[in-house]
Amino acid sequence: MKQKETMLNSQENNRHTPEEIGDEHASFSMETPIRDDAFALDDDLKIELIEKHFKEIMLILGLDLNDDSLQGTPHRVAKMYVKEMFKGLDPKKLPVAKLFENKYQYKNMLVEKNISFHSVCEHHFVPIIGKAHVAYIPNGQVVGLSKLNRIVRYFAMRPQVQERMTVQIANMLKDALHTDDVAVIIEADHMCVAMRGVQDVSSSTVTSEYSGKFLDMKTREEFIRMISLEK
Repeated sequence: MKQKETMLNSQENNRHTPEEIGDEHASFSMETPIRDDAFALDDDLKIELIEKHFKEIMLILGLDLNDDSLQGTPHRVAKMYVKEMFKGLDPKKLPVAKLFENKYQYKNMLVEKNISFHSVCEHHFVPIIGKAHVAYIPNGQVVGLSKLNRIVRYFAMRPQVQERMTVQIANMLKDALHTDDVAVIIEADHMCVAMRGVQDVSSSTVTSEYSGKFLDMKTREEFIRMISLEK
């Protein structure tokens, strides 16, 4: 517990005040900002500590934790954070993209579209809900289709910024598939836009990342046509 207190105090001393930050919360890091000691605590201890602090948040808000409906909420939230919503922070959960020989000699674009995901905005900790479209052109080997979905969801299951997530997925695909011929488009609704601030429920955010042959306009247009096809 002493180690935990040292870690938390260090974070407290280094932070800026809300007045200093304001709404200027742009992120410039292409890597998720994770501390070097992020996994010094095991999951059970993380759940215990988050439960304790979330209970305090609920009490500060004036909620009655003696109510049957609320008694278990701090533990449920803590378990959800560690075991579900943010498990993509753990590099041990990174999907292993096993490659297979391209026996069919397929040399054209392969597209996996409408990959559903949910993430959390790292600025306000409210949901991002969307879908990703990914494509690659095989370079001698192919990967199981489900691995494309798993890679998207791995990077979604952490506090995120959509621009960063788009690049992270593309970079992971390039590394896993041993090719630069990769494209990623993400369309998402941000609850930090819908639920607070401007409260716009009709807008959505679209980001893209292209590399290799997808930098060619004709190849890129083919990708966009393919994801626009109806089932």
